[in-house]
Amino acid sequence: MTGETKRVPDRRRRLLSRPAVLGERDFRWFFVGYATSLVGSSMAPVAVAFAVLDGGGGGSDLGRVMAARVLPIVLVLLVGGVVADRLGSRRVMLAADVLRCAVQAGFAAVLATGHASVWVMVALVAVWGLGEGVFLPALGALVPALVRREEHLSDANTLLGLARSVSTVAGPALAGVITAGYGPGAVLLIDAVTYGVGALALARLSAALPDAADAAAGADAAREKGSMLADLRDGWTEFASRRWLWVTTLQMALFNLLVWAPFLVLGPLTAQRELGGARAWGLVMGVYGVGAVLGGLLMLGRRPGRPLAVATVATLGWALPSAVLAAGLPLGWTVAAALVAGAGSAVCGSLYGSTLQSWVPAEALARVTAFGGLGAFVLGPLGLAAAGPLADRVGVSAVLAFGAGWQLVAGLVVLAMPAVRGRRWTEPGDPGARSAPVPGSEEVRPAPSAAGAG
Repeated sequence: MTGETKRVPDRRRRLLSRPAVLGERDFRWFFVGYATSLVGSSMAPVAVAFAVLDGGGGGSDLGRVMAARVLPIVLVLLVGGVVADRLGSRRVMLAADVLRCAVQAGFAAVLATGHASVWVMVALVAVWGLGEGVFLPALGALVPALVRREEHLSDANTLLGLARSVSTVAGPALAGVITAGYGPGAVLLIDAVTYGVGALALARLSAALPDAADAAAGADAAREKGSMLADLRDGWTEFASRRWLWVTTLQMALFNLLVWAPFLVLGPLTAQRELGGARAWGLVMGVYGVGAVLGGLLMLGRRPGRPLAVATVATLGWALPSAVLAAGLPLGWTVAAALVAGAGSAVCGSLYGSTLQSWVPAEALARVTAFGGLGAFVLGPLGLAAAGPLADRVGVSAVLAFGAGWQLVAGLVVLAMPAVRGRRWTEPGDPGARSAPVPGSEEVRPAPSAAGAG
């Protein structure tokens, strides 16, 4: 009884205390800047949508503008990974933040002058998307360099995931209020300022941080390579040689195609018909964000011995929202399912990102991150386009039920693989080493310069 009463306060102190990774100067600076820019980024889509509609555009115009942002991200993701590995993640991210700051400030100015035609907005959001496509793979490669102690890497990714989750809940709400009171241009101007804060934080990072062109282990080799195509081939080799990596990427690709895309399309339709309309759907997605925040808080200070196994178990929760909608259950069940799925997304994202950063050499990390991101999301647009027509043929419930069943089966199959189930942080008896390869992984040990090394 006494031991139990001691454990409860210990858990409470761990939850309330500041994560140790925030004691690391570079990560603290980056976290503040990144979290600030995330709030602006989550506000901007609302402002852009109303800028199109207030300017007289319709649904087709809005679709063109939104697609103009997504397409450049997909097109430049791999190039962004190569550039980040060659020039250094911090430099690339700083340039991307400056570019996005300028674009959003220009967008606000165009709205203020009344010259924002649809095609001007298409051009502006396309440049915005280019900046994002370059920034994303560099982000995955920078985080390990900000953390001196590898045991802090999981907390670092958890905190960044928490910032993303909070911004997705708070940003759109703030954008709605500001847009209603001052117009979409004010929101875009705020977004520009937040990108400026992000750039300032990146500029203040320690000069000792490795930039690939100057100090990273693979710098000389990168400069001697004759082409970006050769860099891409090397990045693909790093990606494809790790069975756990390409298997989990394939799992995410099919999840986005068969589960998440149909849920995003058919979920609002179901809510409109059976759950009470837009307000009900807003509640579901808001609670999903709350679940992600709670899942992130749960992960702080925790480092499970088998990270990919825990992450894969967490993905099983993504089956619940589709299953509940397919079964025609009341709104309360859908909200509860969204809460569990959101928590699972935070757990999966934190552990998967930390495993990737711990096991891929630093000089290839941005490229491998780009291949993983592209692979995971490339089928998503197809799922979005096909969900409606397919539901017209076989029924909404059938499509959602298939996705839920697929997610459960796929998660169990991936969990059964030794390369996933047996993945650990370190070898037994060797506290300073990276994770040991497990049977069937077809991998070599990471080089000493692997991401996350202290």
